[in-house]
Amino acid sequence: MNKVKIPKNRLRKLETFTLGHKPYELQSLNPEKVKKNLIDLCSNDYFGLSRDNDVLKASYEISLSEGLGSGGSRFITGSRPIHQLLETQLAEWLNQEKVLLFPSGFQANIAAVQSLADRNSIVIADKLIHNSLLVGVKASGSKLVRFVHNDLKDLENKILKFNSTQKSILIIVESLYSMEGSIAPLKEIAGICKKYNVKLLVDEAHALGILGHEGKGLSFDVSDEITMLTGTFGKSFGSGGAFIACNSIIGEYLIQTSGAFRYTTALSPALSAGALKSLQKIKNNKKWGIDLLISSEKWKKEIIRNISYPVKGDSQILSIIVGQEKKAILLQKHLEKNGFLAIAIRPPTVPVNKSRIRLTIRRDLNLEILENFTSVLKAFK
Repeated sequence: MNKVKIPKNRLRKLETFTLGHKPYELQSLNPEKVKKNLIDLCSNDYFGLSRDNDVLKASYEISLSEGLGSGGSRFITGSRPIHQLLETQLAEWLNQEKVLLFPSGFQANIAAVQSLADRNSIVIADKLIHNSLLVGVKASGSKLVRFVHNDLKDLENKILKFNSTQKSILIIVESLYSMEGSIAPLKEIAGICKKYNVKLLVDEAHALGILGHEGKGLSFDVSDEITMLTGTFGKSFGSGGAFIACNSIIGEYLIQTSGAFRYTTALSPALSAGALKSLQKIKNNKKWGIDLLISSEKWKKEIIRNISYPVKGDSQILSIIVGQEKKAILLQKHLEKNGFLAIAIRPPTVPVNKSRIRLTIRRDLNLEILENFTSVLKAFK
């Protein structure tokens, strides 16, 4: 194989990856294979549904009858009754006219942006939106403008700056930001978008199942002002894949024009069935999200009480801001040595000198685990 030289300017971007571990390879729960048991404080499986017996059973049973994979795109052999059922029940739950499934959240976000913006558009996006949304903006050919994270005044000023042009404007935010754990003032953002008659796209990936009325996300209470929302099954639903929710007109436009929807293998029946069972469990356990947020607040208070580092997060996502990359990696290793899996997040994912340990609080983490964790944190020098 020919050796390809990487340009020096790109090597600089890759330097940070030499500081850490190789990607984690998590073993199964087979005791003969497990080298070390670690308490998971970093996965997005907030309700533990990826190992729920009912969810696993639903995935297993449909795999036996329909196979593991869907075998093609939704326009060839990929469409199955389970897809239609999941889309219909999601649309009803979220009070949306149309829901379309995608194999991944990254794919759904790209499709969402491309359906709402083109080279004649201005996209005004929160400074901290996910990389998939930025890729979508680039693919759409639109002009990107950033506003200060969760700053309503800066958002309105940016809209006023471009509102006199002939270009259409799309605002992009997340309801819950995955690295900060911060929650968007979505009601106010939706009000501004309505005031200036601009489109609003909301990524609900980390909020669904937890935030908002009965865990329906923050978009639910302002759904009339939101043009489109995206969500994923890979987090609180404990499955895989994602979706876009919108009105029927935009939904039909996506079906007819979105390459990300038309030209990809459809979401597997197993993941779809698992997601549907998880949706039913979340609907039947409306307090799960509230209880998780209460638990997370306890974690935050105890962590702050035991360490000197700043702790960010108003949700089930908490970030211990360590600062230097090497310090964050040392803390990660210290936690691992003492039985906790919590990953250091470093540039370019977060700003320079803002490296952190990102914690995700899950439903099955009890107070004993919290006490042990804070004791281990306190011992870090």
